Amino acid sequence: MAALKIAPGSTRIGWIGTGVMGRSMCGHLIEKGFSATVYNRSKDKARDVLDRGAAWANTPREVAAKSDVVFAIVGYPKDVREVFLGEDGALAGAKKGCVLVDMTTSQPSLAQEIYEAAKAKGVHAIDAPVSGGDIGAREARLSIMIGGDKDVVESLQPCWETMGKTIIYQGEAGAGQHTKAVNQTLIATMMVGVCEGLLYAYKAGLDLNTVLQSVAPGAAGSWSLSNLGPRIIANNFDPGFYVEHFIKDMGIALDEANRMGLSLPGLALAKQLYVALKAQGHGRDGTQSLMLALAELSGVDWRGR
Repeated sequence: MAALKIAPGSTRIGWIGTGVMGRSMCGHLIEKGFSATVYNRSKDKARDVLDRGAAWANTPREVAAKSDVVFAIVGYPKDVREVFLGEDGALAGAKKGCVLVDMTTSQPSLAQEIYEAAKAKGVHAIDAPVSGGDIGAREARLSIMIGGDKDVVESLQPCWETMGKTIIYQGEAGAGQHTKAVNQTLIATMMVGVCEGLLYAYKAGLDLNTVLQSVAPGAAGSWSLSNLGPRIIANNFDPGFYVEHFIKDMGIALDEANRMGLSLPGLALAKQLYVALKAQGHGRDGTQSLMLALAELSGVDWRGR
């Protein structure tokens, strides 16, 4: 890689996608001293980072033209393709030596396609999906799973450490996305267990908060139980991560599993439960709202308990 020195005050950051997680992640970079140019489909949702000093761009192409490193965290693979490879995408505006970083959970094959297209233009591309949800983004303690050229990844350390706490290089282009598929596979069946366990506790007449105090520190403990369990008990189904995006992630993992000849019945079941939840109108709620679908299967009015 050309000697690109990443440092606050000199490196120009571009940011595409200022949703639930993106606004916090971009905000941390601004607080660190990086200048930022941002784009989001809805300018209103970028207001927070604009008020903190970011400049506005009308297209991803314009973001890249004004940036040394461009980060994006959007919704679906089709959005990733558009913001990076579209006519007004970031690659079209990127100068030689620019770095494009996709932090969306997307397809490994698309990460490899972006990498090759960028390489042909003298631009670097990294896939770096994250885990930790809205809380991890707000508190700058995301887990970042990274694929791409190792020297480029290492040069971005001042950015990674501003947004996350667990920063692991996974391998060549697409490796970050494969690792995120592993992450989502683990979470999917875990969330089923969290919701079923709390539903059992409720029907047994136990105090849910007391149960949580007993089981969360032990072998049954998990991030989902400790962080989303209290939200479920409080009937707080606001999104830290959208149901509809989680369905997309599980679909990517199942497609990759099918390609590799793997049978993942637990993941397939979890996806079907979440598809049912979305059909009940909860696609824009948080993943913890799975409780509502499971409670309905048992004839329990969870919200009115």
